[in-house]
Amino acid sequence: MYEDFLREVRRLGNLGHAASVLRWDQEVVMPEEGTGARAEQISTLSTQMHELLTSERMGRWLEELEPRGRREAAVLREVGRRHERAVRVPERLVEEISRTASEAFPEWNRAKREDDFERFAPYLERLVELKRRYAGHVEPDVEPYEVLFQDFEPYLDLRDAEDLLEEMRRGLSPVVEEIGAGGAEPGSPLGEVPEERQMALVIRALELLGFDFARGRLDTSPHPFSTGNQFDARITTRVGSDPLDSLLSAVHEFGHALYTLGLPVDHYATPLGEPRELTVHESQSRLWENHVGRSLAFWRFFTPVLNETFGTDASPGEVYRGVNRVRPHPVRVESDELTYHLHVALRFEIERDLVAGEVEVDEVPGLWNDGMERYLGIRPESDAEGCLQDVHWSHGSFGYFPTYSLGSMMAAQLYASASEEIRGLDDIVERGEFETLSSWLREEVHRHGQVYTTDELVERATGAPLSSEPFLAYVGEKFGELYGF
Repeated sequence: MYEDFLREVRRLGNLGHAASVLRWDQEVVMPEEGTGARAEQISTLSTQMHELLTSERMGRWLEELEPRGRREAAVLREVGRRHERAVRVPERLVEEISRTASEAFPEWNRAKREDDFERFAPYLERLVELKRRYAGHVEPDVEPYEVLFQDFEPYLDLRDAEDLLEEMRRGLSPVVEEIGAGGAEPGSPLGEVPEERQMALVIRALELLGFDFARGRLDTSPHPFSTGNQFDARITTRVGSDPLDSLLSAVHEFGHALYTLGLPVDHYATPLGEPRELTVHESQSRLWENHVGRSLAFWRFFTPVLNETFGTDASPGEVYRGVNRVRPHPVRVESDELTYHLHVALRFEIERDLVAGEVEVDEVPGLWNDGMERYLGIRPESDAEGCLQDVHWSHGSFGYFPTYSLGSMMAAQLYASASEEIRGLDDIVERGEFETLSSWLREEVHRHGQVYTTDELVERATGAPLSSEPFLAYVGEKFGELYGF
């Protein structure tokens, strides 16, 4: 009976992966006039997935099957959790959410391009309303935002997550203030670089880091993202005025892709071959972006490649100081490693109030700009670089943003453990031997799929529960040295 159940689980998984490819296509290469048909296609797949997940047969299997061992227990736990939530949600609502999100993405893209929040506002309002209804069906007695957060992080309680985020904010604030008050701001040694050279550098970096182009691809998109599975991992970046931003965005997405490609091949399309949710996923991207990509060891290795590609004469120290410049920026993905988390805090604050019905959609631009001034001391010059900057709301992804900061905490904790277990890790990175770190992450994180819950996984890998302390210790040491405090 378990094998019949697993076949149905694989069908469910394959439908999900097919929908992901369609979403990738829409965000990267689909012609604009394809939106209507694509909305129907993804809506149809979402409905089929809902039907499979909520079928009487699936319910019987979940009720009657007795697991033989930890892996079977994990599969039943993960499918059971999804089934329990899905059976409470009407199929028509699932279809409507999927269709609306598919229609909202191109409108967000145009609104951002044209700096026209009013164009996107009706879609945002509709998605907020639909997601409230969804949350009300899943857990009518629980705060809607908490229900939505569980879609992205089911194994960390929202209140515990809030405590961790508050510890992070309290620890970061004096560091940011100290830097702003007296530190000599590191500068970037690079000027403007043509887009083709930026992409050439990104490709070379991915090759050296170990991205498997036989099982992956790189493209550009309005907002960098990663999707795929262990056979087909796709990442995007964007090019702009600062060539180091496009590089670090790609390294961030490489971390996601490396996790995806490191999942067990034999368990594809089942929970054993799927990544743990977003806190763990973001820990992988933030680890590679910050603990590797912004490290002095990496730039001692990679600066000659940069100079050869760009025709510059920068030193490793100059580039290291440049990529660790602490300077408030209105755009999250172009922010420094520290003030990035103040962006996350603002988005978290606004979307939680939106879902709770405490603010209206038309208030968002003003709340955003006031929040930027309160948190960062700057005001965006447009909604395009303000409340329209991120793609997530066009997907209806309310509850996602806390995982960026939670993932950064986990990244610091994982990297600290890797440094203890791998002798001379900085020297290894400086030599460009990235497979050593990749192998450690595969062993401790990737190969487990969804066998362990988030808290179990981090404690197995590091010997301690998720904590803000390793992150704050890392920040204090690194930026204290850079800025002399």
